Amino acid sequence: MEHKHEHHGHQHEPQHPAPVHQHDHNSNEHTPTSGKGHEHHKEHDSKGGHDEHAGHHTMDFLKRFWLCIALTVPVLLLSHMIQMWLGLEISFLGDSYLLLALSSFIYFYGGWPFLVGMIRELKWKNPGMMTLVAVAISTAYIYSVAVVLGLRGMDFFWELATLIDIMLLGHWLEMKSQMAASRALESLVELLPAIVHVERNGQVSDIPLKDLQHDDIILIKPGEKIPADGTILDGSSNVNESMLTGESVPVKKGKDDKVIGGAVNGDGALKVQVTGTGGDSYLNKVINMVQSAQGAKSNTQNLANKVAKWLTIISISVGIITFIVWLIKGNELSFALERMVTVMVTSCPHALGVAIPLVVAISTSLSAMHGLLIRNRTAFENARKLTTIIFDKTGTLTRGSHEVQKVIPLNDQFSADDILRYAAAVQQNSEHHIAHGVMKKLKERQLELWPSTAFTYMQGMGVRGTVNGKNVIAAGPNYFRQENSQMPAIPAEIDQSTDTVNFILIDDAPAGIITLADSIRETAAEAIADLKAMGIRSFLLTGDNEQVAAAVAGKLQMDGYLANVLPHEKQSKVKEFQDKGEIVAMTGDGVNDAPALAQADVGIAVGSGTDVAAETADIILVNSDPKDVVQMIAFGRATYRKMVQNLVWAVGYNVIAIPLAAGILYPAFMLSPAMGAVLMSLSTIVVAINAKLLRVK
Repeated sequence: MEHKHEHHGHQHEPQHPAPVHQHDHNSNEHTPTSGKGHEHHKEHDSKGGHDEHAGHHTMDFLKRFWLCIALTVPVLLLSHMIQMWLGLEISFLGDSYLLLALSSFIYFYGGWPFLVGMIRELKWKNPGMMTLVAVAISTAYIYSVAVVLGLRGMDFFWELATLIDIMLLGHWLEMKSQMAASRALESLVELLPAIVHVERNGQVSDIPLKDLQHDDIILIKPGEKIPADGTILDGSSNVNESMLTGESVPVKKGKDDKVIGGAVNGDGALKVQVTGTGGDSYLNKVINMVQSAQGAKSNTQNLANKVAKWLTIISISVGIITFIVWLIKGNELSFALERMVTVMVTSCPHALGVAIPLVVAISTSLSAMHGLLIRNRTAFENARKLTTIIFDKTGTLTRGSHEVQKVIPLNDQFSADDILRYAAAVQQNSEHHIAHGVMKKLKERQLELWPSTAFTYMQGMGVRGTVNGKNVIAAGPNYFRQENSQMPAIPAEIDQSTDTVNFILIDDAPAGIITLADSIRETAAEAIADLKAMGIRSFLLTGDNEQVAAAVAGKLQMDGYLANVLPHEKQSKVKEFQDKGEIVAMTGDGVNDAPALAQADVGIAVGSGTDVAAETADIILVNSDPKDVVQMIAFGRATYRKMVQNLVWAVGYNVIAIPLAAGILYPAFMLSPAMGAVLMSLSTIVVAINAKLLRVK
């Protein structure tokens, strides 16, 4: 096994990175981007306003789509070509002007985002999908208006309406999938409580978090979230920092120890002096790292936009050349104009418009049924190129909760079940993670929970109580050091590097040992083996010591591990792999993983983790199953193949149809405007069917 071990000095706070401001030069300028460079609390409000604006923008596309689709029905029924196809005849005085009025509304109202988008793309000298759509609908509209006003030919109002409908729907699907990324910072802020208990002038009062000041004295009750960084003045408790540090075991904190805002207090009451609020807090620095990593991500330009750019240039050029050539040859203006419009209509990006969004929509819904939530469509493209996957240990490859591994009697007087009963009886009044593990094991074995009395919590050592008239103690090694007594020998079968050892003493005599460990998920080894078969290397990343990291990585046969990695260093570890040319995926679940998830080419959050990890990641594993990582990669590759197939078809159809529309085989064969529209529609149907075939993968 390749050994990757890097030891770092303990540094309690990360360096404050300079904010990276993201400016999106994607051709889809209307697409919302997540707000960058915000500070902590007051800027949270402005970010909320940004989300509201983005949401409004997305819903505007949907509103335009539904209104236009409603008006498209009468447009289709009034169009002569559709009537011929359906064998209908609908005509009345002024029907053509009604058709013009309905189509004009669809053109100006539904087509407005694309007309504005074309102006912006041309301003940036980067014509793409918006330009192509705008040119297509404008050409069809202007020509059709001319036909209504007397020009000889057939209108294209139905084509105009359906093109706008499809493009509105496609862009709504795209924007909806991208908008979720901006919610990451909200999830981070929500880790902090809204109300704080502050002691001022000997009086305790509740104040809003925003009014908390440096050096304030705050009281934190059992089970409450810690509102700010600080130093404990009085009290002791087991503090759960797993959301921030990834450490699965609650950390024992006492006088003069430091606590981090966002952590959860355990079973004790704490009096804390505030040392860091707002921008000075550890949590806020994590927020800034998330911003930095997200902002530094390059915006992979959509492949469809690149294709659309060239299709725009080609179709416009061929259309104009066609018009000029037929005029030079002495043909009538109406004939030359009809050829040009046929080229434009034939090259309409119906198929191109649905080629990517439809595959993404189907992939997203299909993957959701299999426990994969794909939030970022670029993850599809990146997943197929992955060379390295970095797994955070706690809660990802392991369950994130300590479970009983062994129950070992130390004499013949008590059985293993007896030891478990006595331990559970005395632990039932404790909120410690060891107590939770023991109670869970008792329930699994369906054993009776005995009552206990005289419960006493021995700080930093364990618990004691009276069970069945016997004095029972459940304690760790610290108890024996405190009592200056001999600790019982630990059997060789117990791996002290990975297991927590809890001794059970009955009437002051050692009776048994219970070991607990953060258990590896059942599917983890199989997932690592599958990744190896796919040619993808796997590494373990953890804040635990080298012994624990080596044990887990060795058991799973991973390619290496990085131990003693502090929370704020995880992002840099991902970047180190990327600097070596690796395409990296990061899998994690805690707030401390959020910057690394954002930095990675593909960020994968397990569903059992925090909201921020999920919001920062590209892909969420709802079932927290490591095997889903393998499924995601395989599915991402299949999805990318479908995208490429659809793009090849959408473009390949144009390679044949556009020259025919221009009249290259005239007079032997000339593609009529109607037939050009049919071929365009047919290509859309083929692309849609091909996308749906992804369902059988």
